[in-house]
Amino acid sequence: MDNIPSSKTCFLLSLTLILCFGNINLSAVSTDSESDHHNLVYTHCPNQNSSTDPQLLSSLFQQLVGQSSKSKFYETSAGDEQVAISGLFQCRNDLSNYECHNCVTRLPEKSKSFCGTNAPVRVHLSGCYMRYKGEGFQTSRLELQHKTCSESKAVLGGFKKVRDGAFGAVESGVVDGDGFCVLSYESMHVMAQCEGNLRGCECGECVNKAVHIAQDECGASLSGEIMEDESMLQGN
Repeated sequence: MDNIPSSKTCFLLSLTLILCFGNINLSAVSTDSESDHHNLVYTHCPNQNSSTDPQLLSSLFQQLVGQSSKSKFYETSAGDEQVAISGLFQCRNDLSNYECHNCVTRLPEKSKSFCGTNAPVRVHLSGCYMRYKGEGFQTSRLELQHKTCSESKAVLGGFKKVRDGAFGAVESGVVDGDGFCVLSYESMHVMAQCEGNLRGCECGECVNKAVHIAQDECGASLSGEIMEDESMLQGN
């Protein structure tokens, strides 16, 4: 199947907000090796056995991997009106098409290794992620998917003022930057990205929620990572 009409899609609007505080600049980030994009961040598998037709799953994987050399985000489904599975992938927007494809090709094996043929599943590498579920399956609202806060804390005064200034800048940046923003603000490096079907002010509001989580739960940590999912059901 081709891209699913939004009126018939139940999908999650998600964002990734990666916060790196300290003397890190954009040039340092750009020198990361390609293998850094393949590091496993987390997997979410169902708590109970909910097996999916292996042929449908294979068909979905083929569609997603096939599109990953052309696009940084793609949403599709496999199956028919009786039995179907829908899914998507997204890469970091600053990856090349080649890097995106190399990252996405690793996702199906990671999924099979950790979750077998069960669904719903989400697999997140440092450079890309994939999620899929059976049609008609409704996921419960789960705002926070993944969080890390460093044990190292800021000791110098003025940290929170600079941190909050960086957060404000990246909130504006995702609105102006079509759902993606990476910037340096004084001594801080911040990157935020929303899922490909979330744009403009909606994306800014979603990033704002992640910012509040980072402020409340990471506090003065020198680095952190917040991955938030906001579910929205559309259609039948």
